Amino acid sequence: MAAPVRVTFLGGLGEIGRNCAAVEVDGRIMLIDCGLMFPDADTAGVDLVLPDFTYLRENAHRVEGVVCTHGHEDHIGALSFLLEEMPLKIIGSPLTIGLAKNRIKERGLLDEASFIEVSDGDRINVGPFDLEFFPVTHSVPHGFATAFHTPQGVLLHSGDFKLDMRPVDGRMTDLAGLGHLAKDEGIRLFLCDSTNAEEEGFSASESSIGDSIQDLFRARADRRIIIACFASHIHRVQQIADAAIASGRVVATLGRSMNSNVALAKEMGLLHIPDSKLRDIEEIDDLEDGKVCVISTGSQGEPLSALARMASGDSKWLAVKDGDCVILSSHPIPGNESSVSKVIDGLIRAGAEVVHSGSADVHATGHAKAEELRVMHSIVAPEWFIPVHGEYRHMAAHARLATNMGTPADHVVMCSDGDSVIVSDNGVKRGEAVPAEYIYRAGSVGAIDQSVLSDRKVLGQDGFVSVIVSLSIVGPNAELLGEPQIVSRGWVDGDEGDELSKEATLAVREAIEEAIAQGKRARPDFERAARRSVGRFINKRTRLRPMVVPVILGAHEEAAPRK
Repeated sequence: MAAPVRVTFLGGLGEIGRNCAAVEVDGRIMLIDCGLMFPDADTAGVDLVLPDFTYLRENAHRVEGVVCTHGHEDHIGALSFLLEEMPLKIIGSPLTIGLAKNRIKERGLLDEASFIEVSDGDRINVGPFDLEFFPVTHSVPHGFATAFHTPQGVLLHSGDFKLDMRPVDGRMTDLAGLGHLAKDEGIRLFLCDSTNAEEEGFSASESSIGDSIQDLFRARADRRIIIACFASHIHRVQQIADAAIASGRVVATLGRSMNSNVALAKEMGLLHIPDSKLRDIEEIDDLEDGKVCVISTGSQGEPLSALARMASGDSKWLAVKDGDCVILSSHPIPGNESSVSKVIDGLIRAGAEVVHSGSADVHATGHAKAEELRVMHSIVAPEWFIPVHGEYRHMAAHARLATNMGTPADHVVMCSDGDSVIVSDNGVKRGEAVPAEYIYRAGSVGAIDQSVLSDRKVLGQDGFVSVIVSLSIVGPNAELLGEPQIVSRGWVDGDEGDELSKEATLAVREAIEEAIAQGKRARPDFERAARRSVGRFINKRTRLRPMVVPVILGAHEEAAPRK
């Protein structure tokens, strides 16, 4: 009997982002990606959302490294946070590793990582892992589908991909190579990108977007053009630069990640913009509007991005003015629609014309649509299939598609974050679940848990009420000193607020005096009495649930021990 292989999903199954899976062979662990997710409106004050590293932390001595399928933040953005926990071998294309190094260097953790660069068609061994890399087309150059040659046959992970017949760099998804692999060895288990499984047809070629952008430039020959896209979308940046230069413009980049990624891609020969056509953002004010193109970050409406600062009039580098044309060359990631809409409103208020994916063909997805997935399944013809990378509805649609393409329904396994599967001689069975909670990062304070977010929601919705009670406790005697004080923010105000505060004060006084009569002397007892009395009063009178924080002065920290 061949040794079993385990696959554990730590993120990316049920959401767009924080993609991370662990493959175990001969007792060693190799990760597929280690990405982050950006917060939405429900995660107040959160900067990033990470995978749960509990399982990896508990098995750190067994972690070999991580295969990075491509250079997007939702696949490599959490590497530096995992490097705080353990050293890693990081495997990927030169561009993917270059993008990862930029983030890792920012956190001062380069010494914790070693890097293994691979190219199209490479097959390498890392510990017990036999890995083979197949080129796929995506919205960042040099993505891979990765084959794990294991004791249980080939485990194939598609990475993020599309079937682009006219890629900007000519590098197409290697369907022939995958077909040979499927024919020669067979695919025991296929893990495949599900993002666009609900959308019928084929995705548009990236090259078609270049044609649309050129049309937009020609129609606005005398106006300044500011165009926002993902900083990692090197092919999009190339097409924007080509259109700008062809229309007699120079190019300036704006945003830290855009600046660093453009420099990296130029250095690696993946981006071709003549130095004579590049300008520093500080130099463009002296140029005619029709001679300028600014390529900026912020196409997802990120609050601190360059484009969002322009929309709010808070950019130190560029002020949007009447006549400017701002192009959002992207489509909002699910959850970002409100932020993008707010940025568009701000830009229009400033006098700009805004062109976006809802009004022009300025974006092409990097993910395969349903017809492309059918092509992939027909070539790979897997024995077992697990849809990955997407919200649950995307994965469910992909599961149905796989069944329709010939994979038996009982060989299609739907998984969620925290699930694991065991591949053995008997097939694919579910294994033990592992922790897979959302791990929130805010500023430099490190991880925060769900209770903190819950508190923030309460504060944001119903406000804050503090109850201050002073007591005198001497031996067995206790008495209330003066009236309790009520201090509130974001609850109620004005005359109505004053009257409610007076009534709330009486409720607290009665509760504290009752606690004293019952022989209570410990701070937690009085805190409980104050919190309950105010909470009940507020809910009864206003139907609101503000956060109630009791402050008890003079009570014992703990109850006296019983004799």
